[in-house]
Amino acid sequence: MIQNSSVLSISGIIKKFGDLTAVKNLSLKLSKGVICGLLGPNGAGKTTTIRMIMNIIIPDRGEIKILGKKMDEKLKEKIGYLPEERGLYPKMKVDDLLRFFAGIKGISKKEAKKIINYWLERLEIADWKTKKINELSKGMQQKIQFIITIFNDPQLLILDEPFIGLDPINTELFKDIILELKQKGKTILFSTHIMEQAEKLCDEICLINKGENILSGKLSQIKRNFGKNTVIVEYQGDGDIFRNSADIAKYNDYGNYVELELKEEVESQSFLKKIIDKVNIQKFEVMEPSLNQIFIESVKKSS
Repeated sequence: MIQNSSVLSISGIIKKFGDLTAVKNLSLKLSKGVICGLLGPNGAGKTTTIRMIMNIIIPDRGEIKILGKKMDEKLKEKIGYLPEERGLYPKMKVDDLLRFFAGIKGISKKEAKKIINYWLERLEIADWKTKKINELSKGMQQKIQFIITIFNDPQLLILDEPFIGLDPINTELFKDIILELKQKGKTILFSTHIMEQAEKLCDEICLINKGENILSGKLSQIKRNFGKNTVIVEYQGDGDIFRNSADIAKYNDYGNYVELELKEEVESQSFLKKIIDKVNIQKFEVMEPSLNQIFIESVKKSS
């Protein structure tokens, strides 16, 4: 039982490849039952960080501990890892492949059968049990890889781009399963480019750019710190009223609505009074900034 201690602790890790520093002095701690999004633009160092956690590559400096210990083969049994590059044997049948990996993980044949049948039903691919892997779509293959990832009921799940290749229905299914695993006390670290999913799922985020942690912590607190003076306006009429307003610090036009950041001294209600007779307002909502907005602005500042 993990109490008041970190399931995953990363302290000042550095990784260089020749003249390129892929990860720079990165630190992160995750507790039991937390979902954390490892976010960043392409080439930020997310996959390199994940591979160091899994001991696939070794940090040049710094320390990684899982459940209070340095990684070894025994610890790997307590981790579920879904790599970005999926690796399955294409000519094997689904059932044979899953039983093969269950055997590698030391799961008895009886227990493996129960686990396989449960997850094939849960992921809505039971009818494909006797099909070869190369007969499955990419999304179905991803489901098979996910079953392999959680075979051993891991305490820590590390998912590298888990939503790639999934249609909206299966993305929703994966989201529900990840939340169920969190409710069971699992700690989950996942990388993604899909800010909408990260915003829905994450308790915490770690945003990295050029290998450095530029923003991390509880997502709710980050949003509060980022500012509350953001307004969404759905309207019909001439958008110049927003583009030319002296009350607006930042302006994002999405076509049928605008996302505005009002200047610190501007009250949202007074701004509404100024525009209410100028355009036909269908929706006026004061809200915290979106994770997408936080991502873009934070990366721009650090670049």
